[in-house]
Amino acid sequence: MSIRILNCKTEYMVNPLGLDTAAPRLFWQLESERPETVQTAYRILVAHSRDELDREEGTAWDSGITSSGDSAHIAYGGKPLEAEALYIWKVKVWDGEGLESEWSEPALWTMGLLDRGAWRGKWIGRKAEPSVQLQPPPYLRKSFKLRGGIRRAVAYATALGIYELQVNGHRVGDRFAPGWTDYDKRVQYQTYDITDLLKAGGNAVGVILGDGWYSGTVGFLGKSVYGQRPFFLLQLNIDYEDGSRESITTDGTWRTMRGPIAYSDMIQGEEYDARLELGDWSTAEYGDEAWEKPDVRAGYNGLIVAMVEPPVRITQTVKPISVRKTAAGSYIFDMGQNMVGWTEVRASGAWGTRITLSHAEMLSPDGSLYLDNLRKAVQQDHYVMNGEGEEQYEPHFTFHGFRYVEVIGFPGVPGLDDVTGKVIHSDTPAAGKLETSDEMVNKLYSNITWGQRGNFLSVPTDCPQRDERLGWTGDAQIFARTASYNMDVSRFFTKYVWDMIDCQQPSGAFTDVAPDGGWIRHKMWNTRLNWFAPDNSGWGDAGVIIPWTLYLMYGDIRVLERHYDAMERWVQYLKQNSDGLIRPDYANYADWLSIGADTPNEVLATAYFAYSAKLLSRIAGVLGKREDEQTYDELHAAVADAFRGAFVDGSGQIHGDTQTVYVLALQFGLLTEQLRKKAIDRLVADIRGRGNRLSTGFLGVGYLLPALTDNGHTEVAYDLLTQEEFPSWMYSIKHGATTIWERWDGWTEEKGFQTPSMNSFNHYSLGSVGEWMYRYMAGIEADPASPGFKHAIIRPRPGGRLTWVKASYASNYGTISTEWQMEPNGVFKLQVSIPANTTADVYVPGEAALVNGAEPGISPVPGSKQDGCSLFRLGSGRYAFESIQAGIPHC
Repeated sequence: MSIRILNCKTEYMVNPLGLDTAAPRLFWQLESERPETVQTAYRILVAHSRDELDREEGTAWDSGITSSGDSAHIAYGGKPLEAEALYIWKVKVWDGEGLESEWSEPALWTMGLLDRGAWRGKWIGRKAEPSVQLQPPPYLRKSFKLRGGIRRAVAYATALGIYELQVNGHRVGDRFAPGWTDYDKRVQYQTYDITDLLKAGGNAVGVILGDGWYSGTVGFLGKSVYGQRPFFLLQLNIDYEDGSRESITTDGTWRTMRGPIAYSDMIQGEEYDARLELGDWSTAEYGDEAWEKPDVRAGYNGLIVAMVEPPVRITQTVKPISVRKTAAGSYIFDMGQNMVGWTEVRASGAWGTRITLSHAEMLSPDGSLYLDNLRKAVQQDHYVMNGEGEEQYEPHFTFHGFRYVEVIGFPGVPGLDDVTGKVIHSDTPAAGKLETSDEMVNKLYSNITWGQRGNFLSVPTDCPQRDERLGWTGDAQIFARTASYNMDVSRFFTKYVWDMIDCQQPSGAFTDVAPDGGWIRHKMWNTRLNWFAPDNSGWGDAGVIIPWTLYLMYGDIRVLERHYDAMERWVQYLKQNSDGLIRPDYANYADWLSIGADTPNEVLATAYFAYSAKLLSRIAGVLGKREDEQTYDELHAAVADAFRGAFVDGSGQIHGDTQTVYVLALQFGLLTEQLRKKAIDRLVADIRGRGNRLSTGFLGVGYLLPALTDNGHTEVAYDLLTQEEFPSWMYSIKHGATTIWERWDGWTEEKGFQTPSMNSFNHYSLGSVGEWMYRYMAGIEADPASPGFKHAIIRPRPGGRLTWVKASYASNYGTISTEWQMEPNGVFKLQVSIPANTTADVYVPGEAALVNGAEPGISPVPGSKQDGCSLFRLGSGRYAFESIQAGIPHC
């Protein structure tokens, strides 16, 4: 067959377990060597067993031959789905010539516990030990016997806190489950098929229960934000071959005990005493007579929902590049990369030897760890040895942001193999790749991805090292497009939108951080901060911008449908809390950490008000709400008119006269055509007047290079990208940065370290330039009219000192790639790959010809010379283009 089906997924996942959505969406990709391959129809079969599927019996759903080119977001349309049931599916397609493919390989999903009443267990924990500030994580266990003939065993588990699950001595699941939510509103549960771990006869289930975000330290918001102690909930359903069922649930018959972990806290680190280890405590043979009865919680009033986000995992390991001994006798290891996770150490020593692992991002001028920027966080783990040969240790319920590790108390002289860095984050698979002829640009891209890797941990946090680590919404929205190019963040942001919805205020205002974690209470009562704004422009607007980004990058309409009312409430709130459509100046953050420029709050707030209205109009149009589409389009126009009347003079000068005010006005559609030209001139003049340097903070930086490029100043954009003097992206790279810094002046040659009270060296916000690198430099752009890259816009913008760029992006339909070179003779060459069942408009600078990859005689679209480009409208395949004349104009 010329067409093959691969990468079948359900709800963005491969063979997910425990879904609770009534109509899961199905995805597949097509592969074909034949150019311009399209799908014209599909047939999906969903069955309860492999045998039924092999017999082509769609016992749950047979879609029939459905005329459609869609191969993503196909909603299940069969019989009502049953709790805990297994569903196996396959698909075949027909191409543009009517040829029928083979069936895909089968894929599956299972449903979870769909009704609150299906949960029969109780929440269990351990009573607090008196006079102990940081409580030891409880160990919980249950022994039980099973009959032979086990057909399937599925465990459903969650916690108010975080947990590590073990079955018969084997670890099950991932890290930091069930993830961070506003526990007052909802908690996620995880589903595990543990059939292979159980046996006839004696079995045991064990869990270590950590405080996590629930009762541990949450940033600078303190301990026990949601509750005083963690609790665990488990339901293990065992189905036998004879059709009977047995359930093991958490209840008062379980046993609990303190173990070797003295404490394990997100912000305060961990202490582990190997002398107190409990042996094979999660096996059936273990004797727990000395263990205590658990503490049983009365109940839980929030929602218990299936896990939405991707799990947190160890995704790679890092070996140190050097080690040196300090004058104090400790050893400092350089991991060579600012990373997030923890350190594993191996050592042999005497009983009672205490090893401390201390972590930091930077070194002080004297070579010691720079710890000042941690504030109240303690990035230390302590391990007490039991003296039984080589011992291996890594922490359980904490994480650190670091490049350097100081090992104190190591028995002997440690080598590079004795320390290993474990990189952890939400397991969002890599989606994009980008490489250029410029090694510093490549390093910038690496720093951007490492910043994302380090801060996407259940929620998009702002920093991984100090006592903060909160899900700031403004940071997330400005980086969302960059994040989507770098990694598959479909599920990650889908869950984060729920976090924002859960803490939306009765007024309609979205919050500054999500989950809230007590931030609203903290800022409203903290007179030192003096931050009392009920909303913040650019932060609250994430409630509209991030759902729109999910639609644009993944074609996800459901996220718009689910949250339309919440987005509308936000825009109505902005309108009601404006004066003549001009927003007030009370925002707390403005263009956060701008450098040498102060953008007025009211200008920012009004610009973002207009942008949220504009996006809501587009969203209403997508959902077929024509009246709303017109209403919010008119609102955008009215806000833009008010903006011009209040803030823009006839010369094009905007109040504040900062780069950010011009960038937002240009990108949010707030100016007339005449004023646009004047505004871009003022923006360019400001940049040139600063010696080709930027001044934008968090809210302006993501739009800066797009605004320049969209308005004919690509060279200025490249000048900013590759600027090496302060302030710039390259300045930090010249001084050893391996992640994006929180602030442009985190460290400078003249002043050294910035104020330690807010100086993270791993913070993704200023890395939002990655969006421009993909969309403009590499030229891979989504089309709002055909989202999710069903139709792509390929429009690379060569410039600056770069001579070639290679990039690819793994969309729902397959991988799109571009590669361009500027030859020494000035001839521009472009190679493009377009996946099957998609199309693309390819813009090639100058007069260009298609030199291979299609039938002879294919030429640009008639009348397609646009803005100095030749336009080719193409289907799937691999194509090569070449400019006809040297000296390429920008297009």
